[in-house]
Amino acid sequence: MKAILIIILAWCAAPLASAGIAAAADSAYTADDFSRAIELYTRALETDGASPDLYYNLGNAYYRNCNLGRAIVAYHRCLRLDPANADARANLAFVNSRIQDLPEDDSSFLTRMHTAVVTACSANAWAWIAFAAFALTLAAVALYIFGGGVVLRKVGFFGAFVLAVLTAYFIVVAAAAAARIDDRSHAIVTVPTTFLNSIPRQPKQTDKVVPLHEGTRVEIIDSVPTPDDPVSPRWYNVKINNSTHAWLRATDVERI
Repeated sequence: MKAILIIILAWCAAPLASAGIAAAADSAYTADDFSRAIELYTRALETDGASPDLYYNLGNAYYRNCNLGRAIVAYHRCLRLDPANADARANLAFVNSRIQDLPEDDSSFLTRMHTAVVTACSANAWAWIAFAAFALTLAAVALYIFGGGVVLRKVGFFGAFVLAVLTAYFIVVAAAAAARIDDRSHAIVTVPTTFLNSIPRQPKQTDKVVPLHEGTRVEIIDSVPTPDDPVSPRWYNVKINNSTHAWLRATDVERI
């Protein structure tokens, strides 16, 4: 009986402890002790799990501590959990405007539009939108079948067709939004400068390397272990845009 009571008390005390850590982090941030705030926000995330508010506050603390790369990572994680967070989106855009490298998005217009749609709402919101579109599709079918005039039947027929297409697309968008939460294929450079190399090894003087600066977003395509590298035991093959591939140290980036 005592063991059960201890478990219940510990379970009830956990949220209070996490809230205390977050409050202490807020106090440290207000006191301009940003290193301490970062430490406490990180501890609160480890204790309480992923939270858009904690990631947002952590991003602010990283930015005020001049860690632009990690601030970008935190804002991205916040938006994955809460795509409607306008403050995080605005802060992310502001920090991106401060970094040195901002590769152009050379993807197609339709791809960019689809990405914008997927990131506009959460997966649950898109699922409800798909459900609403499906309900309207059924209503349009009913209008086509039971409509009393030719005009109403035409409206029902073409409306059902359009709504069915939209329903299918919204389902695809909801699935993409859900998959995006667990997608760890993108990373942010978190060191002041790293170097892209054509092969996964420490660059030599004869190698042609390209510098990449803090805050740059890359897509991880592949990785290889490099046990002989004293700095980084793994290298990532990354894509900067749709045409640039190269290798960089795994220790120089953080996955979103």
